[in-house]
Amino acid sequence: MPELPEVEGLALDLAGRLKDRAVARVDLAAFSALKTFDPPLSALNGLMVDGVGRHGKFLDFDVSGLHLVVHLARAGWIRWKDEVPATPPRPSNKSPLAARVVLDDDSGLDITEAGTKKSLAIYLVRDPQDVPGVARLGPDPLDDAFTIDVLSAILQKAGRAQVKGVLREQGTIAGIGNAYSDELLHAAKISPFAPASGIEGDRLQTLYDAIRTVLGDAVERSRGLAAADLKGEKKSNMAVHGRTGLPCPVCGDVVREVSFADSSLQYCATCQTGGKPLADRRMSKLLK
Repeated sequence: MPELPEVEGLALDLAGRLKDRAVARVDLAAFSALKTFDPPLSALNGLMVDGVGRHGKFLDFDVSGLHLVVHLARAGWIRWKDEVPATPPRPSNKSPLAARVVLDDDSGLDITEAGTKKSLAIYLVRDPQDVPGVARLGPDPLDDAFTIDVLSAILQKAGRAQVKGVLREQGTIAGIGNAYSDELLHAAKISPFAPASGIEGDRLQTLYDAIRTVLGDAVERSRGLAAADLKGEKKSNMAVHGRTGLPCPVCGDVVREVSFADSSLQYCATCQTGGKPLADRRMSKLLK
């Protein structure tokens, strides 16, 4: 799933490509992806793109005051096309194409979603806050307003909830998903199942520093990359996420995994849990 650094990278790349370009039309290929009806997509025809931004994991195309907001969900992506087909795409359940934005010189971008589970969402609104998911977002962890005191208040309010889940909750902190929550906790040497309210003092400072550093470094690595290169950049710089069975780059211990119904987490027992493997939550009580 694209998370804060990749979505920021996409926004930076697309902002450079789309600035002061006119939208010729938007072709919708997956009708279920469009979540709004007023204004219609045809309202974008002939309007200029003023910029591309980000709200958490949401991409925001500012088109002369209208906002085309896209949530890429688990398997969505943006693919730049130097030349798009002249014929609009036909709706198809088998095609990964959800929508195509055609520009005034026949270049454009495809909004795609792989797999059969379709969760990608497209909104056309007058204000990004009209998108329910954007309106519910918590603070952005790279914003100057996200201080250590803000993080402390979030963790204390969460009580004994597991810290990994707290970091992933978009209404609590915007933009962190499964992959980067693994990475942040590994960098901070904290168990993913540690109770949030127990993270205080030096551990709180370490977690705060990890959030700012890991995410900030990932954004900087993404800066200047084309959309096609962002996924590879993310994967190649993961310390534990997606690296089950490989050595931890910090201590050399094997990276372990806990599986859930529709996801998994990765961690290093030596770095994060005092050498104790975490139990599978489906089978036994979690270790802290």
